[in-house]
Amino acid sequence: MARPKEFDREAALDAAIGVFREQGFAGTSTGDLTQAMQIGRQSLYDTFGDKWQLYQAALARYGARETEAHRAALSTGPRAVDGLEILLARVRAKAGEGCLSLGAASEFGRSKPELTAILVAAERPLLTALAARVREAQEEGDVAGVLDAREAAAFLVASISGIRVAARSGAGAAQLQALAELALRALR
Repeated sequence: MARPKEFDREAALDAAIGVFREQGFAGTSTGDLTQAMQIGRQSLYDTFGDKWQLYQAALARYGARETEAHRAALSTGPRAVDGLEILLARVRAKAGEGCLSLGAASEFGRSKPELTAILVAAERPLLTALAARVREAQEEGDVAGVLDAREAAAFLVASISGIRVAARSGAGAAQLQALAELALRALR
C-alpha cells in the first residue's frame, strides 16, 4: 500500500519556483529541488513527474500569479496612468528577486513549444490589460493619443523586463526609478 503524501504540494511548488528563479533550469539539480521543497526524490517524481515537468508547473504557477498581481496593480489609482505607475513601482520593488518567466525566456528562447505556450498564456492577459489602461490614459490625456495601445503595452512589457535585468545586474533603486520614469515618459 502506498504511503499518503505528507507535504503540501503548493508549498513545495512555491519552493521550487524560488530555486528555479535563482538558478534557472540547467543550474538546478534534483538535489537542490528536494532540499528546498523538503521532500524526497520519489515524492518529487510521484507528484510532479520529472524535473522538466516540475519546471513547467512552476513556470505556469509563477506566470499566472505574476500576471494577476500586475493586473491588480494596474487597476489601482484614480487615473489610468496611476495604475501604470503603480505597476512599475511593484516591478521595481520586486526586481531583485528574479523573474522565472524572464529566466525561462532567456534560457530557452522559443526552442521549447511547451514553455512558449506557458509564457504566452501569462503574457497575453497582461498585454490586454496594459493596452486597456493605455487607452484609458489616452482618453484622460495622460498618454499620447497617436500611440498604438497594443504597441505601447508591448513596450511596457519590454521595459519591465529591462528593469528586472538591470536590478539583477546590480542597478540601484535610483537607476530603477529612472528606468521606470523613462518608460512612462516615452508614452507621453
